[in-house]
Amino acid sequence: MRKSLRWALSLSVLIGTVGSTGVATAADTETENISQSVADSQSTDIKDRLLAIPGMSLIEEKPYAGYRFFVLDYVQPIDHHRPWAGTFKQRISVLHKGTDRPTVFRTSGYGLSTTPSRAEPTRIIDGNQVSMEYRFFTPSRPAPADWSKLDIWQAASDQHRIFTALKKVYSENWLSTGGSKGGMTATYYERFYPRDMDGVVAYVAPNDVVNKEDSAYDRFFENVGTKACRDRLNDMQREALVRREPLQKKYKEWAETEGATFNTLGSLDKAYEAVVLDFVWGFWQYYGEDVCDQIPDAKTASDDAVYETIDAYSGWSAYTDQDLEYYTPYYYQAATQLGSPSIKQPHLNGLSRYGYQPASSFVPREIPMKFQPQVMRDVDNWVRRNADRMLFVYGGNDPWGAEPFHLGKGARDSYVYYAPGANHGANVAGLVDAERENATARILAWAGVDAPAVQAAQPLARFDARLDKAVDEDVTREHGLRP
Repeated sequence: MRKSLRWALSLSVLIGTVGSTGVATAADTETENISQSVADSQSTDIKDRLLAIPGMSLIEEKPYAGYRFFVLDYVQPIDHHRPWAGTFKQRISVLHKGTDRPTVFRTSGYGLSTTPSRAEPTRIIDGNQVSMEYRFFTPSRPAPADWSKLDIWQAASDQHRIFTALKKVYSENWLSTGGSKGGMTATYYERFYPRDMDGVVAYVAPNDVVNKEDSAYDRFFENVGTKACRDRLNDMQREALVRREPLQKKYKEWAETEGATFNTLGSLDKAYEAVVLDFVWGFWQYYGEDVCDQIPDAKTASDDAVYETIDAYSGWSAYTDQDLEYYTPYYYQAATQLGSPSIKQPHLNGLSRYGYQPASSFVPREIPMKFQPQVMRDVDNWVRRNADRMLFVYGGNDPWGAEPFHLGKGARDSYVYYAPGANHGANVAGLVDAERENATARILAWAGVDAPAVQAAQPLARFDARLDKAVDEDVTREHGLRP
């Protein structure tokens, strides 16, 4: 890592003179840029200070009361092992409160929302928030795309360079956070750069240590909720496969109307079954027992009712080429490092032709892939032995929590909590009282706020309905089996 840091420091000087193709500009332009950066760095306006960072450029600024909100491009190396071998522009956003406040580094693991929003830890500490678009999600994708440069270390190194650049502006404590794949991203960042952050808050982050061992998910679906609800869901899922022929006719008509195609997965039949097999998972991931009675009785439901119910919880568009294209970076990572779940679903009793299809099925065939089983084992072992000021929050009824991160004897000031009855939108506010108070106090302490606020264990900022969404945008109700 020391060698990587030397490259990063060298690149911080070079990057302001490197374009998207990695070719240096003329010497006179370089001198002009450096002179302008020096002048800008002496400004007290936050926009000038951000844009004085070499490689940083403004996409837009959006007003929001009490904040300044910037969407920015930051020039990154395609390969942090070889930072001279080309660059790309990575989008980030900055929700600015004040340079005297702590900062939350928020990752989604996917694309970047350009609408101002505030993660739960940001509200708790009343701080700034930096958000990062994950590499290879459009438009933060090198051209041409060398997919071998999409891995968790490269992404963590993106985050490290952003932190290193912005720490000069935001010098108070930093926390990293994210939900779902964003929580995974925050954890991987801590594994590779454990000295950067003062604390980590990872929400609903799956930990698939052994990709082929998924019995924990089977046990989850055998016990989640009530038997009556489980039976109702299973019956509807089974009915959708029993009525495959008439429902596929509807599906085909819809696809033709929408111009949807299925070249990546291979056939409409495979896409149809993939959507149906997601039904039960999608219900528990984003909904719960309280809406189980809204699922029609499978035996008496019309074809339209079955079709529309599957669509509501799984989404017929999920495995079309058009929807899969955006998520190619996720499926590539699932097929090469992260792993992906597979469950048995015995209630389908031979009706399934394909079973849970592997993540590689959802990636265009021309992209080479090879699974690396040691990567998640390494992260899991590191967390167990070295977790320091890390908080993992899971939902008690979220299937992704069936394979969580665990803490070992080497962990310090770290916690794994489950919000009772919560789904994939679980948060600190949903924990039982004692755990919520401890989690809030630890987040405040890690952020370096004053002791009285830590002892009070209450968020420092008031709830804002526009900024603080009931369901974090990282884990909004989207279709497809993804964290």
